[in-house]
Amino acid sequence: MQNRIASSDSALFDALKRDGFSFVTADVMRPLLQASGDLSDWNAFAASWNQLGPDPYLAATGRLRRRRHATYTAMAHGDVELAPHQPHYQTLQYNRLQGDIERWFEPVEAAMANGASLRTILAFCNDFFSALAPEVSRWHVETHQFRIEASPDAAGEPTPEGNHRDGVDFVLVLLIDRHNIASGTTTIHTPDGKPLGDFTLTRPLDAALIHDPRVFHGVTPVLPLEPTEPAHRDVLVVTFRAKA
Repeated sequence: MQNRIASSDSALFDALKRDGFSFVTADVMRPLLQASGDLSDWNAFAASWNQLGPDPYLAATGRLRRRRHATYTAMAHGDVELAPHQPHYQTLQYNRLQGDIERWFEPVEAAMANGASLRTILAFCNDFFSALAPEVSRWHVETHQFRIEASPDAAGEPTPEGNHRDGVDFVLVLLIDRHNIASGTTTIHTPDGKPLGDFTLTRPLDAALIHDPRVFHGVTPVLPLEPTEPAHRDVLVVTFRAKA
C-alpha cells in the first residue's frame, strides 16, 4: 500500500511524514478511497447523518452536537473487524472539557458500520497509517459521526474543547456535507501554539490527515449563512491508535 499511495500521490504521504498533517481535496481523496474499495452506498451513508442522536455530555455544558460512535480492531494492512459497542474515553490531558469519563454514544447504525463506504474508508486508513507506522501490527480504531448545528443565536462549535490532540496516533477528518454555513476552518498548531496552517473542508470527501502526537488541531465555529434555514456541518472522524 505504501507504494500504491506513493505512486498515486507521493506528496500526500511525504507531507504527513514531514509536517504531521495534510489537507486533501476531494478530487485527490476520491481515487485514493476507490483504490481501497467502493463507495456504492455513499448516498445512504451521507443520509445517515440525519439519524444521529444528541450528544448528552456536551448538552450538559449548554452546547449542541449530534453524534454516533463505533469501534473496530484492525490488523495492519489486514482485516478490520467491528468490535462490541463500548464507551469513548479520553483523559483530561487530551480533553479538558470532558476528559476522564466514559462517554457512551448511540452506535453507528449496523448497515452503515458494515457498509461499503465506511469499510472503504477504514481500509484506506489502515493501509495508509500502517505504511506510516510499519512497527505497528494491530490498531484500535474509532469512528465518530458528528453533526454540528448552528443557529442565528448560537454558533456551532466543531471543537468545543479548543485546539487539541486526540490522544491517538493518526486521525482522518472527512467532510460528509455542509449546508448553509460559513467558516468551519481547520487550524493546525505546534504543541506550543505556533500556527502551522489552516484550510476549510468545503466539498464532500475533502479531508484532513493528522499525525496526532506531533500537532494540535481545532476548527473555528460555524454560523448560518441564511438565518431562517437549517445549518449544519457533517464530518466523519476516524482515529487509529496502536494496540498492545
